[in-house]
Amino acid sequence: MSFKNVINKKYKLLLPVSWLYIAGVRIFSFLYDAGLKKSRSYPLPVICIGNLSVGGTGKSPMVEYIVRLLKERYRLATVSRGYGRKTRGFLVADKQATAATIGDEPMQFHTKFPEITVAVAEERTTAIDALLQNERPEVILLDDAFQHRAVTAGFNILLTAYYNRFPGDYYLPAGQLRDLKAHYKRADCIVVTKCPEALAENEQQAIIHEIDPQPGQQVLFAALQYGTLYSVFGEGEGLPEGIATLLLVTGIANPEPLKEQLQQYKKEIRTFYFEDHYDFRQEDIDRLLLEYNAFKNGTAAFITTEKDSVRLLRFKTQLKQVALFALPVRHCFLLDGSKKFDTLIGDFIQNFEKPQIFYGKKSKEEKE
Repeated sequence: MSFKNVINKKYKLLLPVSWLYIAGVRIFSFLYDAGLKKSRSYPLPVICIGNLSVGGTGKSPMVEYIVRLLKERYRLATVSRGYGRKTRGFLVADKQATAATIGDEPMQFHTKFPEITVAVAEERTTAIDALLQNERPEVILLDDAFQHRAVTAGFNILLTAYYNRFPGDYYLPAGQLRDLKAHYKRADCIVVTKCPEALAENEQQAIIHEIDPQPGQQVLFAALQYGTLYSVFGEGEGLPEGIATLLLVTGIANPEPLKEQLQQYKKEIRTFYFEDHYDFRQEDIDRLLLEYNAFKNGTAAFITTEKDSVRLLRFKTQLKQVALFALPVRHCFLLDGSKKFDTLIGDFIQNFEKPQIFYGKKSKEEKE
């Protein structure tokens, strides 16, 4: 597919900027490929989850999938940049952590999986060095780090959304690609996410042909599977009787699939879309409450994502008086994809061999 087919006409004026962007990415890549910038390996299994584009491929649900797969067998740590947080430096989530201190997605991981270590840092190498000295995890998951070459992960998972696959996309700002298409070759596994559940096998084969995987490179397909609505500040699941209007409040890259999912409730849906990772302000909450209070008591409910819900926690005093529900989402692999994916992850960890060169700080035991 030519990029001419996927660029909206109004973005064609941005092509010269995209060409400059491509040049910058190529220079950055060359520095690592030529060894002028060093990429560090570590003496434990490091799994990277990422994409070539900006947002919207389901990285957080994939991290959660792997956490559920491994948390009973290994000491796990997730490492994220902590996008949108108000702090800097290396931090490990604790009881005082909030979306403002560690970022919304790490806070989501911490809330759902308090038994694992959740760390954030601008530099992934800083976080890993610190974790090896203190928490000493057995497996590290790098969230949204495919394009960050400073760490050489042992296993790379590349996600691409079904509705905007990377072979037919173009570079920022005319398209959504932030990394070179050719870098898909570094992935050990490519997962086409957000697929229709009934995706035909012949279409799967056509997509595999489009991606052109390297020898040994697995291409799997997954759909989003939504869970049951649950009260954010209260107890219980499912919508209460009498709810006639759903007020959808989101700050995610692509909220339309969520809206489509809510249509099954056969209610009126009103949308309040904010930009991805949006930092809700008091005036936003005031406006939303004004909308809510316009409805007869008990006939409207706010619906949001789990990622958005952790950013709304700081307004608990105001929002605990209203009906606020979160809708969880998971990846559901098509056909036997789950078995294949689980086997790939399990085999990587079990067969992991420490790299001969380790650029991180050594522990006291390792020095001895």
